[in-house]
Amino acid sequence: MIKYIFGFLVVLSSCKKAETENCSTPVVLDSTPYELPIGSFPNPITSSEFQLTTAKVALGRMLFYEEKLSSLNNQSCASCHSQTTGFSDVNQFSEGSEGNFGDRQAMAIINLAWNNNGFFWDGRSPSLAHQSLQPIINPLEMAETHANVISKLNEVQGYKNQFIKAFGNDEITAQKMGLAMEQFMMTLISNNSKYDKFLIGQAELSESEERGRVLFFSEFNEFFPEDSGADCEHCHGGFNFENDLYMNNGLDEDADFTDLGRFNFTNLEEDKAKFKVTTLRNIELTPPYMHDGRFQTLEEVVSHYNENIKISSTTDSALLGTTSTGLMLTDEDKSDLVSFLKTLTDESFISNSDFSSPF
Repeated sequence: MIKYIFGFLVVLSSCKKAETENCSTPVVLDSTPYELPIGSFPNPITSSEFQLTTAKVALGRMLFYEEKLSSLNNQSCASCHSQTTGFSDVNQFSEGSEGNFGDRQAMAIINLAWNNNGFFWDGRSPSLAHQSLQPIINPLEMAETHANVISKLNEVQGYKNQFIKAFGNDEITAQKMGLAMEQFMMTLISNNSKYDKFLIGQAELSESEERGRVLFFSEFNEFFPEDSGADCEHCHGGFNFENDLYMNNGLDEDADFTDLGRFNFTNLEEDKAKFKVTTLRNIELTPPYMHDGRFQTLEEVVSHYNENIKISSTTDSALLGTTSTGLMLTDEDKSDLVSFLKTLTDESFISNSDFSSPF
């Protein structure tokens, strides 16, 4: 209640100082809760202090699409995380505001409300609010400062009004920006793919998709090739098709490590060349693949796991068990597996107007 009254007084005072503005409807704090459409998913992972509101989500959406966050006012978060491609970048490395290129593939923003083990490929950000502010100050990305962004936003009355609605006053801070962008990205939920409809009896899988589904969820068994599967669920299980861990998936031998991944954050030897295991939802829409975007197609990804696992000091033990024989997948198996992966595409996610630019 105190915050509500304070926000009202701030706006009332500003009206007296700016007689030219239409102040017939004072802007006040709006604490209307935002309900996440989680469907059959479990409750999201949030702290007891975390409450989504429609005003904070709306502000976060504005900031996500705001090019003033970049040094040349030419790039927003959406520049590298496009809705049409599952909030990812189809380029191997994203081009920044000043023409520089990043050194890792832009991660897709999907179902992050269920992530509780760090953000970025190496997990160096403890929260989504913290993560959302880092591209702004990265010289390879937006190449701006938080102070400059705040100055630019302060020149726009619409932003000051939205900060009042979201936080109760018009003070713009980096912390508030991060919290708002976190709330918007929490709403980017994908749970309406063909596979989701199959699970509730509203869709049927083709013969190829069904064979791929069986392969995906079946364990590898080198002693019984006829019954052996691709064992994808080992790392990409559960409702979100990931395990929220950091793993080395056998891309390189030790001598060929060019990016040490999580090791750069933890300095632990066992974390060398380990990267976040990402969701497979909308994987068809989000090429290229891996932290360095080395694979352009899903077929290349499947071939990697089938016959090209590299042995290193940190390669996951489950993958090491396949190196003597490979996964023993036939060409048809590979094709079927890709067919199943494409059933995880959610067309409604990439066309949802609630996720698009508000401008």
